[in-house]
Amino acid sequence: MLRYPTEAIWQEIAYLAYHLHWDLDGLLDLEHSDRVRMVRAVAAMNAQAWEAIRDNA
Repeated sequence: MLRYPTEAIWQEIAYLAYHLHWDLDGLLDLEHSDRVRMVRAVAAMNAQAWEAIRDNA
């Protein structure tokens, strides 16, 4: 079984906690693939929001 780098896990958790205000236990309970999927989804939403801000400026 491969081990996922601890620093990468903490970066994912910090990112999701910052944006979604989820607690640590909830984030640690996510499967790795689900956590990565959530990170990508939040990043896409952030990119869309910044694009809308740029377009309306």
